[in-house]
Amino acid sequence: MTITRIGTERRRMSKIVIHNDTIYLCGQVAKDSDADIKEQTVTMLDKVDELLIQAGSDREHILSATIYVKDMKHFADMNAVWDAWVVEGRSPARACVEASLARAELLVEISVVAAVKR
Repeated sequence: MTITRIGTERRRMSKIVIHNDTIYLCGQVAKDSDADIKEQTVTMLDKVDELLIQAGSDREHILSATIYVKDMKHFADMNAVWDAWVVEGRSPARACVEASLARAELLVEISVVAAVKR
């Protein structure tokens, strides 16, 4: 049983963990936390794309996603970006909850599980 950990610079977490052809990404947030919810969602999903490619996968192979929004008033705007990003017919299982995030300026965070692309 092999477990591969990528991006272990921070002692508390790995950016990517791969086990049995399943990829687990640590929570991803926006590149610019001062932006509005739509831009935060775009840059957050850009980071997901980058990490999935690094791990040998892509957004078509996402199995599940958990999205955390600071306030459900942002739900529709976040979903507009999400819906444009998800590949039609390849939607993952998904949950979305309202949550307090690590920094006050963050509006959205995502946790992703994906399959290795074969």
